[in-house]
This record gives sequence, structure tokens and C-alpha cells, in this order.
Amino acid sequence: MIYLHKILPLLVSPLAISLLLILIGIWSRRHRYSMMAVFLLVISSLPITEKVFIRYLEKDQSFITIDDAPAADAIVVLSGMSTRIKMHGDILIEFNSAVDRYLAGVALMKAEKAPILIFTRGILPWEDGIPEGEFLAAHAIADGIAEHQIQLTAPVENTAAEAKAVHQMMANKDARVILVTSAFHMPRAKRLFSAAGVEVIPYPVDFLSENRRITVMDFLPSAKALRWTSFAIQEMIGRGWYALRY
Repeated sequence: MIYLHKILPLLVSPLAISLLLILIGIWSRRHRYSMMAVFLLVISSLPITEKVFIRYLEKDQSFITIDDAPAADAIVVLSGMSTRIKMHGDILIEFNSAVDRYLAGVALMKAEKAPILIFTRGILPWEDGIPEGEFLAAHAIADGIAEHQIQLTAPVENTAAEAKAVHQMMANKDARVILVTSAFHMPRAKRLFSAAGVEVIPYPVDFLSENRRITVMDFLPSAKALRWTSFAIQEMIGRGWYALRY
């Protein structure tokens, strides 16, 4: 199922639809389909398009300081902040740009906002090495969090599995958790945790919306913008799917 969850959204990405339109144009010998493909690719590749989509994903999220965060029964940090590199036969795991998730979780623990810190053992079938939660736990211990305050879920492949795994760990089913994840991901994560029976206090981090003026560069196509536009569309598809399901 995880393969379907990852592959199906790609089929409705701007790139996939553009390629389909090109093939239809070649087969039907009608240039308008190829022109539609070019138009879609150009629009999706504009930084201004990327900016609009990312701001939409984060529109309901607000930054919360550590001091303003309420106390809870546990702090849950979702996976998705590491990159795996094969080097000299070993798997090297490094933090990626979503490292704010980890940093916030550790900061909340040091501020004594909860007695335990939960990392999820996120790992996909095609990934080698240890689950992400084990990597994060080792770093947290090195950063001063006591080992007995850290708990790990069972291995999980997506956010829905993370929510169910956390629910199973809660001895008190009425417990509240501070949920730490990226701002764009928070609405979907909150919905899934609520559906699993876990009451969450959202703590969004890793905001992607940049506070800068619009310039002519925002109207010049780039591969980076196409990537982030496609990413945003995939996230919206995920939200829509789970909104229908739950």
C-alpha cells in the first residue's frame, strides 16, 4: 500500500499530466495538446506559483514560542527530517531542512513541557539502515535528554501509521500530546491523530513561506519551483484523500 500512496499522487503531478498531454498530441496530431502541456509546465515552474501554493498550505498555522506552548502528557515528533547516504558500504543518516522538528522537540523537553519525548520509527521499504526515530533518539541523548524520557514507536511508513502507533503507546487514552511537525504537514497530521483517538496540541515548525518581495525572478521558470509546486499539489491530494476517509 505504501507504494500506491507514493505513486498515485505522482500520476496527477504537473509533469505527469504534461507528458500525457504531449503523448495525446503526438497520437492525435493536434498541436493544442502540446501547447497545453507547455502552458501547464511553465505555470507550474514559476516561483510565484510555488509561493502561492506553499502559503496556502501554511495559511492556518502560526509560530508558537517554547514559552507559550502549553504542557502536555507527551511530545511527539514526526519523522521526515533525515536523508540517507550510502558511503563506503555503510548508511550515513543526516538531518535535512526539516531539522526544526527535532530541534523543537528537544527544546520543548528541556522546557519541561511534557515528561516524555516520542520519536517515530519512520522507515520506508526501499530505505536501508535504522529507522529515523533511533537516529533521533541517539542525538537527543547526546543533547542532554535522559534516555528514560525517550520512547520510540513501532516501525511506521506514513503519518497514519504514526498516529495509530502513538495511540497504542498511550497508557492514558485521554492523554494530550504536543504534536511537532512541519507547518505544511500539520493539518493532515492533526486530522490523522484525531481520527486515531489522540488529542493533539499542534506545534508547527519548519515554515517554508519566505517573507520577501515579489520580483521579476518570481516569473522566470525554474526546476526548483516545479519541484515545490508538485510537492504542494501532492500534499493537497493527501489532505483531500484523508478528508474523505475520516
